[in-house]
Amino acid sequence: MEKKVVRICPVSDPGTTYFLQIAWQKDLGAGFDVVLTDGLSAWTGKVPEEDISKEAADMEMEREKYIGELKKVLLFEGGLADKYNFDISKGGVDGECLNFSYEKNLKDVSFRLGSLMLQKVSGPAEVISELISYCLDCIKGLHSKNEHLQKENERLQSDLDDVQEQLQKCVEAKEELEMELYKRFILVLNEKKAKIRSLQKSLKEAEEAVLETTQARDTMSTSENKVETEDYDGSTDDESENSTQPSTSAAVAKPRRDSLLGSPDIIDVAPSRKRRQRARNVPRAEPKVALYESQTAAKKRADSPPKSSEKQPSSKEMPSESEKNTGDPEDLFDDI
Repeated sequence: MEKKVVRICPVSDPGTTYFLQIAWQKDLGAGFDVVLTDGLSAWTGKVPEEDISKEAADMEMEREKYIGELKKVLLFEGGLADKYNFDISKGGVDGECLNFSYEKNLKDVSFRLGSLMLQKVSGPAEVISELISYCLDCIKGLHSKNEHLQKENERLQSDLDDVQEQLQKCVEAKEELEMELYKRFILVLNEKKAKIRSLQKSLKEAEEAVLETTQARDTMSTSENKVETEDYDGSTDDESENSTQPSTSAAVAKPRRDSLLGSPDIIDVAPSRKRRQRARNVPRAEPKVALYESQTAAKKRADSPPKSSEKQPSSKEMPSESEKNTGDPEDLFDDI
């Protein structure tokens, strides 16, 4: 059975101090016993589970919520004792009974949570002795618990000191390690800087070399293009000179022929030569036709893909036939 002892001052008699003891099994909602004493007399009473359920129904409050309010007012679990009031009034024929009630304050209004009738005990000394013994046991238990907590606190404090000492050592070791690593890092950093400088210098030299090579190639290509341009201009000049020479010779030959034809001292022998030429050209008609057919056939063979079985005509035969069909200069002169 669990017990709880509290000190109360009733509203009806605020100058008198009473001690209230609440005892219950497992849960306060299953019913509890009440013992009230002022140090001289003692009163006892009991609240069954049915009365608790009835009070909750009369107040239109849920049973669990009502039990929570009882714990706050009777056991002082909420720590808000000023919100709850107790009232004691004498009752019965001889005044041997007490009407004990407990209320809750809500601003300007208070409502009763419950009440019960307490019966006076014929031997209050025994009840008061049990109450004092319970209080002493509670005090003893609190002292032992306090000692245990103190020992636990000392142990934790010792552990804290050890941890702080180890932490201080770790901090010192960390600082030493940081200094050592910083020195090594400075050495490595300086080496890397020197290496980077050398690589940058090598890269710059390589870029300069590549630039010089590129410039030299550009210069050479420019000079070659210039030489080719000069050679091309020279060749075109030669070709133009060569092409102008035949025209000049033709121009010179034409007035010469005109002078010869227009001269009165030369006897015109063209009719006799024309007659001879016609006589000569009669048997030569067939070779000219054969030459034209051979040239046409050669042109067709040149346009068509060559065959391995057929033999291409030699280049020597073509000039020979042309030479055969070439007329005499005198005959050409007669035609003109």
